Amino acid sequence: MQPPFQHDDLDLPAAVARARPQLVEFLSHCPDWLLCTAQRLVPEAALSGLGGITSPREKISVLLDLLEEAGPAAWKHFAQSVCMEYDLPLDLEVLLMSSAGEGSFSQTEESGTDTRAQSSVPKGSARSRRCSSSGSDKGAKQRRLDACVKYRHLLVSSIRQRYGRRRAAQEQTQPLPFSQTFVNVVIHQSKAPRFKERTEKAREEVAGAPEAEECADTAVKVSDLLCSGAPSHTTKVIFLFGKPGTGKTRLMHRICQKWAEGVLPQFLFIFLFEFRQLNLLKRKLTLKELLFDMLLQPEDSPDAVFQGLLENAQQTLIIFDGLDEFAANMDVSSSCKRSPALTSPLSIPQLFAELCHGNLLPGCTVLVTSRPKRLPDFLLCTVGVLAEIWGFDHERVEEYVSHYFCQHSFRERAIAHVKNNTKLLSMCLIPALCNIVCICLEYLLLKHQLSVELPQTMTQFYIKMFLIFLNKQQGDCAGDEETQVNCNKKAILGLFDLALKSLEEKKLVFYVHDIPEDVKEFASLHGLLTVFEVKTSGTCPEAGYAFVHLSLQEFFAALCLMVSRRVDKNYLKKKFFLKSKWTLKNETKTEFTESFHIFLSGLSSRECRTFLMLLAEQDEAWVQEKQDVILQSLKKLAATHLSGPKVLELCHCTFETQNLEVAQHIGNLLNFKYEFKNFRLTTLDMSALVFVINSSQDLICLDFAGCLVDTDCLEVLAGCKNVEHLSFRSRRCGDDFAAALSKGLQGMGSLKKLELTGGSITAEGMTDLVQAASQCLQLEEINLQGNQIRDPDGKRMMDLFSKMEKLKKVDLSNNLLSLNAVLSLAKEGIVCQNVTELCARGNTMIIYFSGTSGRVQRSPDLKLEEKNEENKEHIIPTRHVNLCLQDHRLFSQHAKMIVAILQSCPCLSEVDLSGNNLGDEGCSCLLESLPCLSISKQLNLSENLLSVTGLCSLLKSVNTCQKVMEVQVSLCHDTAVLRFRENGEFASLPPREEPVFSTDDQPHGEENQTPTTSQKIRLTDCNFQASDLKNVCAVLKECGHISELDLSRNFLGDEGLLQLFQCLPKLKMLRSLKFNNNQISLNSVFFLAQSLTTLEHIKTMSLSLGHPQVVHLTFWERVRSTSRWRSGSLARPKQEARGQSFCLRDCRVGLEDVTRLCQTLAQCPQLTEIDLSRNSLSDQSIERLLSFLPSLCHLTLLSIRKNSLSPRCAVSLLNSINLCERVRAVEVRSSENAFLHLGASMRSQKTSCRLTGCAIGEGQVEELCSVLEQHGWLAEVDLSRNQLGDEGLRCLLDHLHRVPGTCSLNLSHNGISQDGVLHLINAFVTSGNTTEVQVSLCSKATLIIKLTSRDDPRKILRLAECNFQPEHLEKLFLLLERCTGLTEYMSSNNNMSVQAAERLLHSLRKDLGLLKISLEEPWVCRERVVNLLELALQASGSITEIRICKDKTLFQLVIRFPHCLEKTESVISRLSLHKPETKHSFCQRLCEKCAQLQQLRWSHMELHEDEAEILVRILLPLPELKMFGLTSCSVAPAGIDCLISGLQSCQAIEELNLGYMKLSSAAILELALGLCEMPSLKRFILNHNSIGNDGCSRLAEALRKMHSMEEINLSHNEIGDPGLLNLAAVLLEMQNLKKIDLSGNCPSPAGGEKLMEALAHCKQIKELLLSRNGFGDRTAVTLALCLPHMANLKIHFQNNNIGQAGGLELARALVVCGLLEEISLSENDLGEQSVHALSKGLPCLKHLRRIDLKFCGITDDASKSLSLGFRRCPSMEEIILSWNALGDGGARELAIALPKMEKLKVLDLEKNHIGACGATRLAEELATCPEIQSVRLWGNPVPKGLPETLTSQDPRLCFSFN
Repeated sequence: MQPPFQHDDLDLPAAVARARPQLVEFLSHCPDWLLCTAQRLVPEAALSGLGGITSPREKISVLLDLLEEAGPAAWKHFAQSVCMEYDLPLDLEVLLMSSAGEGSFSQTEESGTDTRAQSSVPKGSARSRRCSSSGSDKGAKQRRLDACVKYRHLLVSSIRQRYGRRRAAQEQTQPLPFSQTFVNVVIHQSKAPRFKERTEKAREEVAGAPEAEECADTAVKVSDLLCSGAPSHTTKVIFLFGKPGTGKTRLMHRICQKWAEGVLPQFLFIFLFEFRQLNLLKRKLTLKELLFDMLLQPEDSPDAVFQGLLENAQQTLIIFDGLDEFAANMDVSSSCKRSPALTSPLSIPQLFAELCHGNLLPGCTVLVTSRPKRLPDFLLCTVGVLAEIWGFDHERVEEYVSHYFCQHSFRERAIAHVKNNTKLLSMCLIPALCNIVCICLEYLLLKHQLSVELPQTMTQFYIKMFLIFLNKQQGDCAGDEETQVNCNKKAILGLFDLALKSLEEKKLVFYVHDIPEDVKEFASLHGLLTVFEVKTSGTCPEAGYAFVHLSLQEFFAALCLMVSRRVDKNYLKKKFFLKSKWTLKNETKTEFTESFHIFLSGLSSRECRTFLMLLAEQDEAWVQEKQDVILQSLKKLAATHLSGPKVLELCHCTFETQNLEVAQHIGNLLNFKYEFKNFRLTTLDMSALVFVINSSQDLICLDFAGCLVDTDCLEVLAGCKNVEHLSFRSRRCGDDFAAALSKGLQGMGSLKKLELTGGSITAEGMTDLVQAASQCLQLEEINLQGNQIRDPDGKRMMDLFSKMEKLKKVDLSNNLLSLNAVLSLAKEGIVCQNVTELCARGNTMIIYFSGTSGRVQRSPDLKLEEKNEENKEHIIPTRHVNLCLQDHRLFSQHAKMIVAILQSCPCLSEVDLSGNNLGDEGCSCLLESLPCLSISKQLNLSENLLSVTGLCSLLKSVNTCQKVMEVQVSLCHDTAVLRFRENGEFASLPPREEPVFSTDDQPHGEENQTPTTSQKIRLTDCNFQASDLKNVCAVLKECGHISELDLSRNFLGDEGLLQLFQCLPKLKMLRSLKFNNNQISLNSVFFLAQSLTTLEHIKTMSLSLGHPQVVHLTFWERVRSTSRWRSGSLARPKQEARGQSFCLRDCRVGLEDVTRLCQTLAQCPQLTEIDLSRNSLSDQSIERLLSFLPSLCHLTLLSIRKNSLSPRCAVSLLNSINLCERVRAVEVRSSENAFLHLGASMRSQKTSCRLTGCAIGEGQVEELCSVLEQHGWLAEVDLSRNQLGDEGLRCLLDHLHRVPGTCSLNLSHNGISQDGVLHLINAFVTSGNTTEVQVSLCSKATLIIKLTSRDDPRKILRLAECNFQPEHLEKLFLLLERCTGLTEYMSSNNNMSVQAAERLLHSLRKDLGLLKISLEEPWVCRERVVNLLELALQASGSITEIRICKDKTLFQLVIRFPHCLEKTESVISRLSLHKPETKHSFCQRLCEKCAQLQQLRWSHMELHEDEAEILVRILLPLPELKMFGLTSCSVAPAGIDCLISGLQSCQAIEELNLGYMKLSSAAILELALGLCEMPSLKRFILNHNSIGNDGCSRLAEALRKMHSMEEINLSHNEIGDPGLLNLAAVLLEMQNLKKIDLSGNCPSPAGGEKLMEALAHCKQIKELLLSRNGFGDRTAVTLALCLPHMANLKIHFQNNNIGQAGGLELARALVVCGLLEEISLSENDLGEQSVHALSKGLPCLKHLRRIDLKFCGITDDASKSLSLGFRRCPSMEEIILSWNALGDGGARELAIALPKMEKLKVLDLEKNHIGACGATRLAEELATCPEIQSVRLWGNPVPKGLPETLTSQDPRLCFSFN
């Protein structure tokens, strides 16, 4: 590479000659002035020849020659005149004045003023002055020109003094770190920086820089950067960034030095500012003050010089060095619209921004340097040139080392030492580190000539350098290093403090008073601080001090933290963090710390411990404690989320520690985090990365995406042992990169996957790479996508691949492969023994290999269904090869070549030749060769320009090749696929001589084939006309084993259908025929309907003439081989009857069409279902259809959906119950859906009639009643959601007495008012056949009437929310007074006050028997118990039951008539003894009224003392009391004691319920003692009382002698194993126990096992409630073992931690419980095997009514077996499968099962994954299930709008949360 600067020797004649074109260009704008001037200075004779010159420029050039020839005086006059008269560019003006003798050219022009300046046109288009311009203007311009020339000379001298060769020579004599003779650094420029597209978000790249793929594309010289073109008068901003130590500042000094030497002639002025010094400026400055006061003040005429600068801004370079070192906020808004005034003071950020925007000094060049950091926003928009300093390459390292050791005899030895040490060489690529390495190497070579041991890390090098400088300055006589440190310890520690304090204060430059004197002397003496002039104003400069390099300051600051006693562990933790590749706006803590964390990590190494102990004067433990803080912080950082750059930073830190334990820990945590995007990695980065990776025990994936990775890095990477997956994605990866990588592949012993994608690798590079990879036997995948591979050697590649035993995949996609290359790879690939698939599809080329671990994952595009795979026996694994040659422009001439390729492989599985141009000829060639080809699964010939001729050839292959299983062709979509049977399938066929079916009338042997030989033919979208079908049918007739034939979406019409049906007798194995969208007419519908008779083996026929048209027939399997054409001579075989289904939809048929259709269908003896949906049938057509019902003798279901049905039509449908005795249910819903369910026989059975939402009003009531009166076997009549109103109800009630039999009449939602209700009650009172009326006028609008024809003693009236007013209530009471047969009256929220309740109780009476009265009103919860008892006394008769539930506002009485006073004397006498004065009081009346009281239930009330006393003293002692319940009540402790004592007097009590009473331990003890006094007790309920183990044990002892006990409820009582074991011991003796509830306790599995064993002895147990106990599998297994002893059972075992093991055993054991009625296993993770086992056992549970499997993780996979089990449970009424994972597949399986579950009422599928398909299918099947009451689907992902649609069709579908 050429050096960035070239020195051109300049002299005056050469300069003038070079400026000649510029001068001619300028003077061409003023030719008259030049001629006039020349006439005064040149002899007239010399000008005579100008007349013949026509070109103006040539004339000007001749005049200049004449002026030059006229002598120096004439030229001087000319030069002065033109400079005074015109505003010339400053460089041209200086040159002319110099040529005229104004100043010394040797002094002014040595700085490089070259006439090759960019601007050749004077500003303002040569603003010429008039000849009459005043002499004063000319003088001012001359003075300005002189001042600029003088200032330029001054600037050159200043720069030479500061940066020139003399300065460099002085530095070489001083032992300064980082002082070095300049060696050119490597600079790379971005081709297309995209700053303007950047956003604020952090990215994994060098901050502020473009992506690595965009930058560093071109190596450049500095002169190229500075000379790059820019528009005139446009400021050019150059941004140069680089890592610390890469030589940015040194390069800026070099630029200034070379300019002063005249090497950059395009610039007249150069200004260099350092941001670290600009930090010191606190005041605002003008641009003039910045340039002059802060840098170099002109000796005189500053205004003239500044004006000259403004006029020549394009030739001014301003350098800002170290943007990263600027402490203030650089994000300022720039006045882009309006330039600031030159006299306006601005802050440094504002001045910098305005210069970059071009608002100040427009046209100048701004050069900015920085470490990588986030750029200010304004800089993102203004940078025009971006470049990065990379530092040294190997050549420059050698050049630098050679120069450094040029005076030493061991120079060659030093060079060899650096070159041969990879780690050392990597460090030397950073110039600053290279300098340090040389310093250390020089010292060691001088001291130890024989052995040289250099440090291992950067930190150790800095320590060594520091000690060397100490020793160098003092000399050898000063003692060893320890002595030197001790002698200067105070100054050293002071220097450390200065470094840390200044970093924390963001201070990089210090004044004299900032530095202690001893520190200053020490640091200056040893070259650690540099001194320079600092200007903060126009006054005299001050001395400024700074560390010679910022990294040295960071190193000393890190040392300060590690050795200072003031720094504790917490502060040290706070100071340690990773440096990001970018800096956020709000991030200030890392402004100046680039390597701080690395130095801290390095100082925590064991090798640095002695040095730290020396500095800190502390023992090893103290130092190690601080080091451990850093090491622990590193370990914690590894566990956090880290971006790619931070992973590298962490690796650097880890490398610095040289701690293998820490590296191993961090490497293990960093696994799967090695993903690097869009930034450059240096060799040092790679070394640190490899160190950490090799320290880990895990195999990792290393991914470089868009990163710049040098080939030097690959040498380091070759030593990485733990890389499993290596990926490079970069445009820069070419053959050289591949070759370099190939050298190191064998060293990566764990590499399994290699990716080099998106690069420029060619076939040559691929060969190198594969050659090397073939030696890596563990390699499994190679990915070379997106390169430039064109024609690889296929044979050689496959030979190499075959050697790689574990290879699974090679990806060559998106390369430049030619067709010949593809075919060559295919030919060689399919014969390669380890190739399993070759996929060449367009730009895709992937080769799959078997590998030693078996076949790899198939490409998704070529996967097919593999049927019955589980049933195949693979004794010897066979090889299967898939070949895809898709979209490769193969023509018919290639067919033979393809056949040859295919024939070469005997184990082809799938062949895809789609997307080519084979045509009929090429395809025919392939198909003729089909018997010779070994293809086991599929041949795809799609998109190959097939015609009908080619299609017929394809069909013939069905006969010629017996392995063809399916043919799928679509000429419109250009699809043609052949599928084959597996070899195993074909071999498994039975011998032909062994007939499978009956051989009667079987003349041909080919008809003996089993169904496994069946073939499927799909010829869809082929544009067939009826004329085309002739040839197709001719071929089809020869295909006798077709099972499925699909001719959909053609143009065959009626004629084609007729032709096809003539072929059907030959297709004896046909199971399915599709003829959709073939433009058939209604005539074909009648023809098809007639075929139900002529072809009896038709199973279903689904027709639709809508859009799309549908013709789909399915067939039963034929038992006889001969055709089923009806014949009188052919006897019907003796077989089970087979039903037929006929469906006609979307067909407008009139009355005559319906008649014709019905006549045809009536001739079909096996027709069982008719569906006539969406056919727009009129009322007359429906009536005509109904008239044929008696003729359809086997019909079970008639459906008419989506058909407008008038109210009259609905009544006509209802009348079908009288037309046909087999009708069992009539459903008409929403005036558009009707279903008639028919029975198999005419036996008298109950009939259900549901006409809901049919707009039936008063006008249809009489006709409707007439229909109902004729039928004597009605079970249900549902007329809900109609429009009867009060009048319709009145009319209906008038006919109600004529309706025979017992039935339920539902009139809900019919607009009934309170008057209608009262009329209904009147009918209820007077009617003899009305047994129950239920009315609610709230939103539910319920009105149900139950009729009976028998003498039913019941008379029940339920009224709820009727909003009765006082006048309504009075009428009601009068009606009730007449109803003496009433057995139950329930009133809920009917506006009935307490007074009205008294009136009601007076009204209700009967002659004999019991009357139950229930009142629910808000005042019940407010009234005291005494008041409610007083209300009870108002009732007539004797009270036998009192129930008060204040939470439900329920007050309930049961009264016996007539009133009886016997058995009350003893109670009254006791009461008289206790309170004689109350004999005739309330208590006496209560005793008399409740003398026959049997049940007393109170809940949710607060009992006062007097009320508790009434309870204990009066009610409990009543002799008939058998049931007492006091739950959730508040009673004082004294009242509780009294209550429990009172219970001991309840000799006859059979049920005691004290649930939710929160009884104390003492109360439990008393209760246990009292139980012994209750010999008749059968049911004991004490749930939710927290009795614990002790209470349970005491109760168990009390229950031991109670052998009559039938029910025990101790749920939710915190009972553990001790209490449970005691209870279990008692259960052994309870032979009458029928129900036990121990849910919600806390036993262990062991306790559960003991309980199960005890329950096995309870022979009468009926209900077992053990939910929410966490028993687990052990208890479930024990229960399973005990189940044979508990045959009659309801099991509630939900939420018991039952897994697959326990669930499996329990499911298998349930089979023995034949009388089981209810199972609840919800909230247990049963597993799929358990669900399958339960499904298999369900058919044994003939009495099972309810099953709850909520929250059991049931998926679609288990749904099929589960639904099969459900349909074989004849008693099933409720299925709960909510909160599972059932999808559309599961819903479909359950829907299929619904019609088989005749008693099912509720199916709960809430909170599953059922979508539109599943919900729709459930709705379709629900229509055929009249007995089902509800299907719950809330919480499923059903599309919006669909629930409303489905609910309107069938309200039994519930999508809302109830």
